[in-house]
Amino acid sequence: MTRRPPPLLLDALVVCLALLDVWVHWEAEEPWRTACAIAAAAALLLRRRRPLLTFALTLPGVLLSDALFACLVALYTLASLSRSRALLVLCALVYTVSDATFVPSLDLDLADPSTLIRLGYTSATAAAAVFLGQLVQTRRDLSLRLTEISEARDHQQLLTAQAVLAKERAQLAREMHDVVSHQVGLIAVRAGALQVATGDPETKEAAATIRRLSVQTLDELRHMVAVLRASGGHPTELTPQPALTDLRRLADGCGVETELRTDLPEDLPATVQRAVYRTVQEALTNTRKHAPGATARIDLRHTDGRVRVRVTNTAPTRPALPLPSAHHGLIGLRQRTELLGGTMTSGPTSDGGYEVCVVLPAETAP
Repeated sequence: MTRRPPPLLLDALVVCLALLDVWVHWEAEEPWRTACAIAAAAALLLRRRRPLLTFALTLPGVLLSDALFACLVALYTLASLSRSRALLVLCALVYTVSDATFVPSLDLDLADPSTLIRLGYTSATAAAAVFLGQLVQTRRDLSLRLTEISEARDHQQLLTAQAVLAKERAQLAREMHDVVSHQVGLIAVRAGALQVATGDPETKEAAATIRRLSVQTLDELRHMVAVLRASGGHPTELTPQPALTDLRRLADGCGVETELRTDLPEDLPATVQRAVYRTVQEALTNTRKHAPGATARIDLRHTDGRVRVRVTNTAPTRPALPLPSAHHGLIGLRQRTELLGGTMTSGPTSDGGYEVCVVLPAETAP
């Protein structure tokens, strides 16, 4: 796309060309005519803000001198900005009569063929300036219409993409419900049967934990399916949302021997409470998956207007099972932390364990 010169530079160029036209028609014996022509050239500086006034100020230059460029530019500018056809026709006629009239006699001999020829040339020149201005105005209007059409097309594409996304989400919801819920349901049933049939206390406790986690997973899955099926414009949150009061239940039911220490107030913003819960949940999940037999420690502190979450686990005592993992848990946790204006660090400890540390502002931005 071609870049247009700045308007100030164009105005300066137009004024210079008008002054050049004055210099070409210089009349040393009649300086007042030259002064009118110079004033008409200077009036072009107003042509963008006051096009009709600029045209009126350049008319004396046409009446008193042969410097016509300034008035033609003013007429072109008026035609490019005005939508009144009657006004443009009137201004073109005024320019034609002014150019054909001789001052100070003001004689206009229409019987003289040369006068008619002069009127014809002058009217054609005025019409050319008007038509050129109208052409520029039409081009500008067409450009605006094309922009509106392009924006409407982009909006339509966005609506189409949203419709496709809603369809894919509904299909994904059906697949999740049909596949995942079926498998987790079977796990819960088998764990319940094992809990009833076994006489070993440890096995009974493990089966109860598996059954409880399976039921919890099914409950969260139902809420996730509801989110995926939501096709309206309002976001649907997973409900109920976890809070600090749920941390004890999370620690007791995670399948890892856990020590929880916290001094966090219960009036923290909901977003901070959810971030703390998800941090602890992700760290305990990784401990259960990658460090079998390890113990975990959760330290939650509120100091200097910031919330510090530290979850550490000891070295594993048994080899880890090859469980499926996309390795996106810590990445998503880091992104959540950064969105809330916090920082996150994670890595192995010197004793062979692992540590996740998150620092969040206690008050999130609205």
